[in-house]
Amino acid sequence: MRLTEILKPQNIKVPLVATSKADAIKELIDLLAASGEVTDPKRVLEAVLDREATRTTGIGNGLAIPHGKCAGATNLVMAIGKAAEPIDFQSIDGKPVSLIWLLSSPPEKTGPHIHALARISRLMTMDKFRQALFAATTPQEMFDIIEKQENSL
Repeated sequence: MRLTEILKPQNIKVPLVATSKADAIKELIDLLAASGEVTDPKRVLEAVLDREATRTTGIGNGLAIPHGKCAGATNLVMAIGKAAEPIDFQSIDGKPVSLIWLLSSPPEKTGPHIHALARISRLMTMDKFRQALFAATTPQEMFDIIEKQENSL
């Protein structure tokens, strides 16, 4: 699975307006709704926040991957946001988050959902790639960095 087959540049926001975890998640879901990627943004928001309440998706190194499964999305969808100022995500390393990858999929699409989470996690362990994303200043630049990294694998 290639993330660039799911992600679209119009679903990347640099910078996010949000200053809190819940607002950042909502802002990314609103982005997906505006591009017609989700059919029921309220249900997606509820699913993602419910998942977030069970355990933080702030996985360290300035990264969070909030995600949820619900009927509000008909396929696996993805949005990325880069915070203007780091956001407290109650991350496992105790540090705030600057980069947020949001995923949502219908309940019956567990396989692609898990593959995407694994792919993001694997890519984000690469220091040079992670630093390039943190330095990106436009949605297209972020998309191009992801595409270039995926092409090199």
